[in-house]
Amino acid sequence: MGKPTGFLEFGRELPGKKDPAVRIADNKEFVLNDEFGDKIFEQASRCMDCGVPFCHSGCPIGNIIPEFNDAVYRDSWEEAWQILSSTNNFPEFTGRVCPAPCETACVLGINQDPITICNMEKTIVERAYKEGYAKPKTPRSRSGKTVAIIGSGPAGLAAAEQLNSAGHSVTVFERDEKVGGLLRFGIPDFKLGMDIIDRKIDLMREAGVEFVVNAHVGVDVSAAQIQHDYDVVLLTGGSTVPRDLPIDGRSLKGVHFAMEFLGQNNRRANGMDLKTQEIHAKGKHVVVIGGGDTGSDCVGTSNRHGATSITQVEIMPVPPEKRPANMPWPQYPMILRTSTSHEEGCERHWNILTKAFIDDGQGNVKALRIADIVWQDAKPGERPSFTEVEGSERDIPCDLAFLAMGFLHPEPSGVLAQLDIALDDRGNVATTDFQTNQQGVFAAGDMRTGQSLVVRCINEGRECARAIDQYLMGNTHLEAKADSLMLS
Repeated sequence: MGKPTGFLEFGRELPGKKDPAVRIADNKEFVLNDEFGDKIFEQASRCMDCGVPFCHSGCPIGNIIPEFNDAVYRDSWEEAWQILSSTNNFPEFTGRVCPAPCETACVLGINQDPITICNMEKTIVERAYKEGYAKPKTPRSRSGKTVAIIGSGPAGLAAAEQLNSAGHSVTVFERDEKVGGLLRFGIPDFKLGMDIIDRKIDLMREAGVEFVVNAHVGVDVSAAQIQHDYDVVLLTGGSTVPRDLPIDGRSLKGVHFAMEFLGQNNRRANGMDLKTQEIHAKGKHVVVIGGGDTGSDCVGTSNRHGATSITQVEIMPVPPEKRPANMPWPQYPMILRTSTSHEEGCERHWNILTKAFIDDGQGNVKALRIADIVWQDAKPGERPSFTEVEGSERDIPCDLAFLAMGFLHPEPSGVLAQLDIALDDRGNVATTDFQTNQQGVFAAGDMRTGQSLVVRCINEGRECARAIDQYLMGNTHLEAKADSLMLS
């Protein structure tokens, strides 16, 4: 603990951001991390080096947080990088897009604002690239074993780096023309730029990982042939079937799934082929249906397009502003969060039932019919229900609607069907210790668990890599996640 009184002397502080009116002019990152200067040492000093660091259990990958905070405070950046990279393959991603469950578990957060853990990660990794500490994880020797990874999202990439470092020959297959999956085509550039992804992929290539793009396994590449050619196949294709909204007018022009919009905008911002008919929000009345992070990303992207108005609606009640009694520390609380995209301009409404998309007479959506609802307390063993508020039905302008209501499960056709992979009752890949019903075929990430956080997918990839290494070699020396605290 570098400064025992740090948490008493300094309050929580984060880098500034470009003014919303300025930052919506482009798709670039807008957090002014380079201008934070020596304040990073003050923030590192706030870490109390707790006897029981609950941030470890809050972090899905078990980052060793007090230790890298202390290293930063002592201006020992290479040490901080070694500590951070020992548990996290991609702090450049988590430092930008993670909702920071570690911070809500911070002991200091009981009666003060928690440590700025995410920004600390981002600062450490950026320093590591600048100073040359971030290097390829090249194995000392090769095992002679081959692994095919289908899908290049965070779970697949984490598993690839781990297995390659263990000496196995790893090939990652990606159906799009560039590697990254959700990281590249789901998260807006203003949160995670493609250059950040590319520099990490370059390190992985240098370490020996092979990437094959434009290879849609199960469609234009035979899954059976890959299974034949490799010792192990790992499925990390994600949970890609979005939750739909089957109401009147759903087929009207102007109603899209959120990922169609977000993925296309990332392509546009980087001069890539749009692949589908253009979706643009300029001059449109935009309605985003769904109150989560994906919906927020649609808001930020629509602001950058120059939408006339942006409305975000959510069927659930407005969350409390402070931690509720039924979500005590160190649990991750469901509270009202205002994203940087919301700061840029958006009307938000809760307890809203979406009833129909209204036709303009030419097959285009022109309005959304909504109504207010009141939720009823759930009876024991039953799901909550709601009633519509009488007389609250109304139409709001809507030229462009985005469905951002989450994802159901992976696509059951294609690779899963060709390999005859068993699914669980939710439509996800069924596994035992990450292994599917097919010998030598494993699964990890959202394809196995259902939609989750990037940081949880990284942990899935790392833990699955250990299982695969054990399967191939009879033992494994890959890093294990530290045991989570058992709370009773």
